[in-house]
Formats: sequence, structure tokens, C-alpha cells
Amino acid sequence: MDRTRLQQLLARESAEAERRNPRSQAAYQRADHLFGRVPMTWMNKTAGAFPRYLDTARGARVTDIDGHEYIDFCLGDTGAMAGHSPAVVAEAVRSRFGELGGATAMLPTEDAEWVGAELTRRFGLARWSFSLTATDANRWSIRLARAVTGRPKILVNSYSYHGSVDESLIVVGPDGHGTARPGNVGAPCDVTLTSRVAEFNDLAQLERELAHGDVAAVLMEPALTNIGIVLPEPGYLEGVRALTRQYGTLLINDETHTFSAGPGGCTAAWGLEPDLLTIGKAIGGGIPAGAYGLSAELAEQLLDRDDLDLVDMGGVGGTLAGNALSVAAMRATLEHVLTDEAFDSMAKLSERFEAGVRAGIDTWALPWSVSRLGARTEYRFADPAPRNGTESAGAADTELEDFLHLYLANRGILLTPFHNMALMCPATTEEDVDTHTDVFAAALAELVG
Repeated sequence: MDRTRLQQLLARESAEAERRNPRSQAAYQRADHLFGRVPMTWMNKTAGAFPRYLDTARGARVTDIDGHEYIDFCLGDTGAMAGHSPAVVAEAVRSRFGELGGATAMLPTEDAEWVGAELTRRFGLARWSFSLTATDANRWSIRLARAVTGRPKILVNSYSYHGSVDESLIVVGPDGHGTARPGNVGAPCDVTLTSRVAEFNDLAQLERELAHGDVAAVLMEPALTNIGIVLPEPGYLEGVRALTRQYGTLLINDETHTFSAGPGGCTAAWGLEPDLLTIGKAIGGGIPAGAYGLSAELAEQLLDRDDLDLVDMGGVGGTLAGNALSVAAMRATLEHVLTDEAFDSMAKLSERFEAGVRAGIDTWALPWSVSRLGARTEYRFADPAPRNGTESAGAADTELEDFLHLYLANRGILLTPFHNMALMCPATTEEDVDTHTDVFAAALAELVG
């Protein structure tokens, strides 16, 4: 690839973004009281000199304060996989917060049992508890795993994503052993004291780490997502389950992003059998919500322990967790929006998106690849597609990503800013997908034609 040409195109698209978005740029420059000038520092992970500022959002569309409308394939990095403000969820939230009141009364609602039963139907885990984020669901699942096994360490896959869980910020280093993930902020201790790590799709490395006998749980995504989609090779997930059972280690499936695989995530789609399962983001339809499920056997073991404080200050739970508003949003989303039928439609659209991207790559014989996980598709600057997190991290190209993201955004299309991921929601249309196919093809023609 002609890097000089790439840099010229990137400069052109950056200048165009500044020209098109004066109000967003001014808002960013005025934000002196915000740490990093944004509500959350990761909002600076955007192509260009400043983020676009949100005005309105409905379905698969967002509008910025400069008046530009976008087809949104980012969808809040899965948080809005139900689409932005689905009418039935908005009505449930209005009713609970306005007419009924009591959004956070510290009392249960009958909606909670409905949601628990539906999550059991979808994922198979027998007992459920709620959080506000998937990060907290992961933290609390880790504590429960340590309590029931008496073991101190957690194993994750290199470059997996489980939110800001301290134990997960470990990667496989050049020597093949665990080391702190670059950029880890304010680590409470050396991450190797709390964690072990193995590459995704590497059963030999996993067994080497489990053989130490000190791993309480393997916390994993059934497919890596936040470093780019990395799909499991045949037999890998079955091998993980066999090894965890062999070494007395619990298995936690984090389905927060892999929920895109279907109404029951990868766990249902691929017949997986985790001991615990965590999920967040999408199940609340845009309202903060998370959940973790436990097998019936594990739940009974924990509840039978009179030495564990599960109802007060034992380290599991939060005052707003399971609040009536979040639970009402989860019920509306699962019952009426992210239905089995909706997932069928979203997967077909994702197949169409994948085919369009692949056609563009093939036209120019680019050494790129495209991977799909149900309603989620991603293109990568590597061929063949990376088979583990370290390879996937190595395939990143910041200049190329920024060019594509800016080119698309300047023409009304948003991808997830962390990578080249496109997600479908129930409101996405074939025309939306085809628009991306056309604009993506035009970008490639300018880049390599």
C-alpha cells in the first residue's frame, strides 16, 4: 500500500471532518471541566481531532449537533444493539419512572422473575442476579468463583475484553508468559499475582496454566470481539470445557458482545455449558443493565455457605443493581425487541454486509479478511484472519483505520471507533447495508485504485 497516498487521503478527510462539524469542534474546545474534555475518556478514541456530539438517535440512525444524520453500525459498541430508544422500551421506562415511580426503591419487582426466566430460556443457566454493567457482573462472578473453589487466580485470554476488571488486564508476553497489558492504569498489584493468561485457540497453553492448580475460573468470551472478531477453531471450546472440568476450574462465559451470535449468544448457538455467564449492555435496550447467571448446583453451593455475606457487605452487589427501572427496560427489550425473530433478520443483514465487504476486498485483491459473528461483522487488515488476540492486536493499522472511519463518517456512516466493527439492530435495513458497501468500495478505489 502506498503510505504516502494513505496519509494524503487521511489529511483530506480530517480537514473535511473539521469543515463539516464546527459545532462539535466548538463544544469539544469548551469542555474545560471534563477530564480529557469528554464525559468518559474512551470517547477520545475517535478518528479525527474531536468527537462528533450527539443530538438525536432513533433506531439505526443518529444525528449530530451539526445536523448530519448517520447510519449507525456502531450502536453504542453493542449497548444499543436493540436500536436507539425502541418505542416499547421507552414506554416501559416512562411508565416505571413516571407513572409508577420508584426507579430505585430497594424493593424487587415482579419483572425481575420474568427476566430471570427468560435469560434461563435463552442461555440455560438456572439462577440469575443483576448488576448495572457487565464489568460488575464479571467482578462479582469472579468473587463467587474464588469463594466456592478456594483458589486465588483467574485465567483470561490474551487481549480479551471484560470491561475494567483488574484481573483481566493481562496479556501473553514475548516469552509466552503473562505480563501486564500495556497502559494498565493504577494497577493495585502485579496482575500476575491475581491472574493467568493463555492465547485464544491454544489448548496446550491453557492446560499449562491450569495445571498449576490455582485457577478458580476461566473468564472468556466464546469468540474474541474487542480486539477484532477472532472465531474459535473447531474443537477449541469443547477442549476448554473438558480442561476446566479436568482441573476443577469453573468456566465463565462473557456474552456481552457475543450476544450478537443469537438470542442466547454463543452459549445457545454452539451448545456450550458454562458454570456462570455474564452479560450486559444490549439487554437493557440502552438503559444501564447487566446480569450474571449461575448453574443450579453452583447457586446451591453458594447459598448453603453460612460464612459468605451475600446480603450486605460481602463484596457482591450494589445499591442500584437490580433497580426497578433497569429491570423494566430489560423485560421490554427481551420480550419485544431482541426477539428470536429479530436475531434472524439481523443475522441475514450481517451476512449481506459481510458479502459486500468481501466483494470490495476481492476486487482489489487486498490481503485483508472479514469475520462475522451473527449480527456482528468486522474487517481486518490481515489474511488469513488472526487466530488469537496477540495476532489480532498486531494486525491493527491506526492510519488505515482512521482513514476508513473518517471517510465513512464524512459520508454518513458510523462504525465502532475501537475497530472496524459493524453491528445490525432490528431497525437496520438492506439499504443501510448497501450504502456501506458502496461507500466502502469508493474508499478502496481511492486508496488503492
